[in-house]
Amino acid sequence: MNRRNFLLQTFLFGTAALAGKHAFGALEHRYELAPEALLPKDIRSASTEVREAYRFAIANRDTLRYIPCYCGCGADGHTSNASCYIQDNSTPKKLLFDRMSLA
Repeated sequence: MNRRNFLLQTFLFGTAALAGKHAFGALEHRYELAPEALLPKDIRSASTEVREAYRFAIANRDTLRYIPCYCGCGADGHTSNASCYIQDNSTPKKLLFDRMSLA
C-alpha cells in the first residue's frame, strides 16, 4: 500500500469513527409540541400518540392547514389536516378542539 492510499483510508476511517452512529443511521427527529396543559381533560386522558398529535396540531397549525386530510372528513366540514384536531373558527387564545381524532 502506498502512502497516498494509506492516508486516504485513514482519513475515511477517521471521519466515519468521528461521525459515530449518525454516519450510518438517521438522526432523531424532533418537532415542536404545545404544552399538554392546553389540552382539555378528555384529550389529556387519551393515549400518548393521540395527545402528541393534538399537541403537534396546536404548535404547527399553520403548516397543517396546507396539508389535505385523506380520511374523508371533508363531509364534516374539515378543510385541512389541521381541522381534524382544531376547529377552523378557533383562535390561538380560544382553541376549539375537534374530537374526531379521539376515535
